[in-house]
Amino acid sequence: MSNTKSNPADERERQSRGERENAGELGAAGSQLSTAPREETEAALPALGFVGWARWFWRQLTSMRVALILLFLLSLGSIPGSLIPQNSVDEMKVQDFKEAHTTLAPIFEKLQLFDVYSSVWFSAIYILLFISLIGCIVPRTSQFIGQLRSRPPGAPKRLTRLPAYTTWRTEAEPEQVREAALAMMRRRRYRAHTAGNSVAAEKGYLREAGNLLFHIALIVMLVAFAVGQLFKSEGGKLIVEGDGFSNTLTQYDDFKSGSLFDTDSLDPFSFTLDDFSGTYERSGPQTGTARTYEAHVTYSKGAYGKPQKSVIKVNEPLVVDGTKVYLNAHGYAPVVSVKDGSGKEVYKNAVPLLPIDNNVTSTGAIKVMDGYHDKNGEKTQLGFQAFFVPTFAGEGKGTMFSQFPAADNPRLALNGYWGSLGVDSGLPQNVYQLDTSKMKEFKDSEGKQLKARLAVGETMELPDGAGSITFEGVEEWASFQISEQPASGWALAGGITAIIGLVGSLFVQRRRVWVRAVRGADGVTVVEMAGLGRSESAKLPEELADLAVKLNAVAPTAPGPDTDPGSDPGSVEESSEELAEGAEK
Repeated sequence: MSNTKSNPADERERQSRGERENAGELGAAGSQLSTAPREETEAALPALGFVGWARWFWRQLTSMRVALILLFLLSLGSIPGSLIPQNSVDEMKVQDFKEAHTTLAPIFEKLQLFDVYSSVWFSAIYILLFISLIGCIVPRTSQFIGQLRSRPPGAPKRLTRLPAYTTWRTEAEPEQVREAALAMMRRRRYRAHTAGNSVAAEKGYLREAGNLLFHIALIVMLVAFAVGQLFKSEGGKLIVEGDGFSNTLTQYDDFKSGSLFDTDSLDPFSFTLDDFSGTYERSGPQTGTARTYEAHVTYSKGAYGKPQKSVIKVNEPLVVDGTKVYLNAHGYAPVVSVKDGSGKEVYKNAVPLLPIDNNVTSTGAIKVMDGYHDKNGEKTQLGFQAFFVPTFAGEGKGTMFSQFPAADNPRLALNGYWGSLGVDSGLPQNVYQLDTSKMKEFKDSEGKQLKARLAVGETMELPDGAGSITFEGVEEWASFQISEQPASGWALAGGITAIIGLVGSLFVQRRRVWVRAVRGADGVTVVEMAGLGRSESAKLPEELADLAVKLNAVAPTAPGPDTDPGSDPGSVEESSEELAEGAEK
């Protein structure tokens, strides 16, 4: 007996030939299961010249691979915008960062890391991603519409080569089997038709529709974000109880807008802070935790609008003609009055102070710029460094820090200066800080710095007949953010739509099923069923087995050649189990 060895080269040639035959048989059946661009089998170099290179660049830019890379780069580019202070958010923090990092600051400046979202490189990534998505979606959409208008292709010559396959023999006529298969497929919402001696059916178009919907939603989100950044406006305003705000540029404490925003287009409205109320947990492990913050306001639209009452809460803004008024922060404003040496009241106001801890211990400055004269009648200015606690523990009971955020036992600690506040120098000043470089301290009788801790109604007398300052009471203030963000609704709709499309593209499988029914050589009908999906899935054999069981109930398995026609060929359940096993194989 001879021992024949196969030649490796011949074996590879047979495998290659088999693959080519298989591809030829499944070419029509397996085509157009996806709208993704076809991969080139051989890299074709672009034609020389400008047109060729432009065509090659366009194909690369509009490929899904490049779109994903650009999306990843856009995500990476937003990281420094979150970690490094931005000029568009807080210029003071940017300045502090530059002073603290003298080596990194020039490098970050050249890389535009303090203005990430308006930088050249971030804008380039953004625009390229936008173009890439459009160039990718347009041809895929037209191809998908063509697929919807076309019919599923006919069955391949050899159904046994498909990943899910089953077969049986039946005494039913081939035409009856095909009619039953066509009706069954249509009841299961397959697009089905008869093609020759087989029924071709297709299902799962939501996968490609979801894929396209996801990418279209991304474009909507990109456009919405771009419009929002270009036409947005955002400003802040601190308002003490009883004071108001009118939506004009001069009323803002700080204001930022997009490059295409027109300040004349600010929505005309105004509101007054009638009262601010806050409640806090008074017992248990969460003592001092805020429970409610409510700003009771009266607002009106336009110059002559009817006044209306409203309550602004955290995350529940007041909405006026597309502009949203958010409640941002809260604090206390001690009411103080100042008299000069003659007893004339020259200043009385509620002075907002900034909180420095969770119990609203606050600091700030009181500045008397006009109207004050010293004992000699000379015009001068006064300044007081203020330290406020809404709930004082009591004399000899700990430090001068608040014990609770509510104003249960308020105290105001002061020390005073006289001279020039520096407000006439033309340089901007922080209203919560006191520049004492051109001022002198008030001294007490012992030559020490004059200090006092006042309860409501108490007065600190200034030395040498310089006057007095009285702690009259406590008001509360609230800080508001007034924002106009166009296209935010479109961005939200795009985000929700993108999630829906992504779910469809991930969980819906595009698949095709064929049922062939032909009369065999012995006159008995041979039924073949096969399925093909865009990707491998365990559900495809299960679905095919279920379809085979339903069709087998209409065209039951014929008895074998050795089976007694009068005997029981087996129950439908047993036949169904065999069909399921055959489909999985």
